[in-house]
Amino acid sequence: MPSLADIAEEYEFLEADDRYRLLIDLGRELESMPDPLKTDATLVRGCSASVWVYPVKQENGTLHFLADSNAAITKGIIALVLLSVQDRDPATILATDIAGALAPFALERQLSSNRTQGIPNMIALIRETAERYAAG
Repeated sequence: MPSLADIAEEYEFLEADDRYRLLIDLGRELESMPDPLKTDATLVRGCSASVWVYPVKQENGTLHFLADSNAAITKGIIALVLLSVQDRDPATILATDIAGALAPFALERQLSSNRTQGIPNMIALIRETAERYAAG
């Protein structure tokens, strides 16, 4: 996947319909999340669509997140969120301003409030996960 900065640069020059397509394409590029991991425990609360996020601690101590959604654009949004934290150690994730990293996309102006209302909950779940792993 390209970097978040590269995607933001491309996104800036796109028309609204092309922005939707870009988000959908990002969602399609997400690593597949096995259905057995889509449980109540991995469900992100407060999203209009179903969103699941599952952390995997790698041998080097970094966190790799699997995620999925039943809505194409929402899946693209979670892909953007993950680009800011994927395969980083818990302390780095905690130090990352995820909402700030997403600011160039101005998602709240591009998408309906139904589509964006769950973003803070996605971020909170990722931060809580990083806190748990950082604490040992």
